[in-house]
This record gives sequence, C-alpha cells and structure tokens, in this order.
Amino acid sequence: MSRLAQTAGLTDIQREILATVRDFVDKEIIPVATELEHRDEYPDRIVEGLKELGLFGLMIPEEYGGLGESLLTYALCVEEIARGWMSVSGIINTHFIVAYMLKQHGTEEQRATFLPRMAAGEVRGAFSMSEPGLGSDVAAITSKGIRDGDSYVLNGQKMWLTNGGTSHLVAVLCRSDEGHPEGTAPHKSMTTFLVEKEPGFGEVRPGLTIPGKIDKMGYKGVDTTELIMDGLRIPANRVLGGATGRGFYQMMDGVEVGRVNVAARGCGVAQRAFELGVSYAQQRHTFGKPIAQHQAIQFKLAEMATKVEAAHAMMVNAARKKDSGERNDLEAGMAKYLASEYCKEVVEDAFRIHGGYGFSKEYEIERLYREAPMLLIGEGTAEIQKMIIGRRLLEEYRFQG
Repeated sequence: MSRLAQTAGLTDIQREILATVRDFVDKEIIPVATELEHRDEYPDRIVEGLKELGLFGLMIPEEYGGLGESLLTYALCVEEIARGWMSVSGIINTHFIVAYMLKQHGTEEQRATFLPRMAAGEVRGAFSMSEPGLGSDVAAITSKGIRDGDSYVLNGQKMWLTNGGTSHLVAVLCRSDEGHPEGTAPHKSMTTFLVEKEPGFGEVRPGLTIPGKIDKMGYKGVDTTELIMDGLRIPANRVLGGATGRGFYQMMDGVEVGRVNVAARGCGVAQRAFELGVSYAQQRHTFGKPIAQHQAIQFKLAEMATKVEAAHAMMVNAARKKDSGERNDLEAGMAKYLASEYCKEVVEDAFRIHGGYGFSKEYEIERLYREAPMLLIGEGTAEIQKMIIGRRLLEEYRFQG
C-alpha cells in the first residue's frame, strides 16, 4: 500500500472492497493493459472479473441486487482501476451514470426492469448527449423525439458514445417539444429516452445504427462510437421518469457524479505515473549514481507527489459532499479540473524522468502519456469546469452593495 492518496475514516467494508479491487488491478489488469491497449482490444476477461466482483452494481441499491455503496466507495474503486488502465474505468463509468440516473429519476417500473440486470452486469449502460456539431453546448442539441401515439420517434446523430457498441441500454438526450410551447428555454424542452439495443455494430435495431469504433490516440480498448437514429421508435414508458422536459436536469445530475468519477480517474492515472517515475529514478544511473539522487529529479518527485495528494483530497471531498446529500457541483467541478490538470502534469514529469525510454512503446508511461489528455475534455472540458466554478463562486459570494 502506498503512502500517498490515503483516505481517512473508511469503514472496514470499504477498506475490504478497496483491497480486493487493488489486488485485482495488480494481478489482472496491469500485467496485460499495455498489450491490450496497443491492440485496441476490448478487455472481455477483465470485464468478466469486474462482474464477479460485483462492481457493476456497486452503487445500485441492495433491493435491486446491488451493493448499495456510496459515491466515495465507487470513486475510490475507480481510482484503483484507472491506476491499472483508464479505459477499464470508462467501461464502468458510463454504466454507472445510467444506473444512477435510473435510481434517482426512473419510474418504479424502469428501476425494476433494468437495475437488477445492471447490477449483475448482464445489461450494461451508455449515455449520450454530444452531437457532431456540439459537445459542451448541450442546449444546442438538435436530435428530436416526436410523439406518435403510444411511442416516440427519434431522429438525429449522436457522437462520442463510450460503450456505444458493447452496451445494451443507452440513455439518449433529445429535444422534445411536446407540451412545451414555442419560446420555452431549450433546457426545459429536453427528454432522456431509454433506448434498448443489442451489442454490436451496424443496424443494431430498426432505426438505430452504431457505425463502428472511432479511432483515437488513446483511451483504447473501450469502444467510442457514433449513434444514428433514423425513425427509431421508442415506447412512451421508456421516457426516463415518465414525463418529458426533465432530461436536461436528469443528465446534469448524472454528469455531476460523473465528474467525481473523472477526477478519480485522474487521481489513479497520476498515482501510476508517480509509481513508474519514482521506481525508474532509482534504477537509472547517470554520472555514477541513481538519477533519484540528483536534486533536479527529487524536485520533480516532490512536485508530483504533492499533486497526487492534493487531487485525491479534492476528489474525496467532492464525493463525500454528494454522499451527505448536499449540492456538490462546485466541489465536483474543482476536483475534476484540478485532478485532470495535475494528472497531465504528473504524467509528463514521469515521462521526462524516463528520458528516451518514455518514448518507447515498451514502457508503460508511453500509454499513460496518450491517455491523460482525454481527462481534460471528458465530462466537460477544463474551460467548462472553470465556467461552472466561476458562476457558482459568484452565487456564493454575491456582492452586497
């Protein structure tokens, strides 16, 4: 167990879960991650192991077959998994966001239908907001869901769908004008539709096509796709929560906990980069001694460790605030922003410590160097986080003049 990124006040059950996950990461993920990543291969065996550990149901209530754990427990597990391979944490995160949205906003029929199978990992989730012409500007969504009798007909194109191919259930945000007069604010005329589909690529059900995987510089293994809806018919009972016009708020609630998850991923990748850097610095010799004994490298290690510790503390604080029932968008935004920026910096410093070998695909740090940038844009860019943080601060510190 490392000295850094320890979490005070955990229960015996939380410590046992984390120890189990860390052992799984060390034995089942780290030894194969780089090879699978270079082949851009979906980690089927790892996913089966996560199902056996119950991690797909970690935050799903016990009444639906899950473990009923807290956001903090989940975030700490994600931190451990991302330390092994960030792509694996992405497979869980989108699933978790959909399960969370169902738990918080779904009808009882929707929860009973999906959550037990999601807890077992039999049904895996994905969610979709982005479109080819927009990312963080959610209010500009053009995909539409039009009422037609007892169902809705969905049309539009979605982008950057993590788990798009391997998922069975996709929460899709569309514009729905039903019951919303012209002039209604865009965010009040959006609806989340629960779209069931078969895993795979091509036309996975009538009116729904998953064209194929998007080729990325990093974050490989996990499938990132487009989603094309052309006359896709969805029953009215698959509107999340049973009423239209609530989709924006439902998605933002899901993304808020997703941002804690992204912060946790940044913490995990940074921890691994530090481990690699501090280990290599003690093995590599220059000028007659290990480079760890050179002051320049010690300064780097000191800065890296401090950033790992700070990011972890902010992530834990954001998770605990949400668990307490308080609003945590400020803390989640800060944690996501800081952890992703610090992750990039810690990874780059570890890369520099490795010298020329950091550029070699034989060394793990090369993979981390390509993975870290995704955290700067996933779940809202760093610039969006700063906008959210700034607005919330102005609410909290309103000038009384």
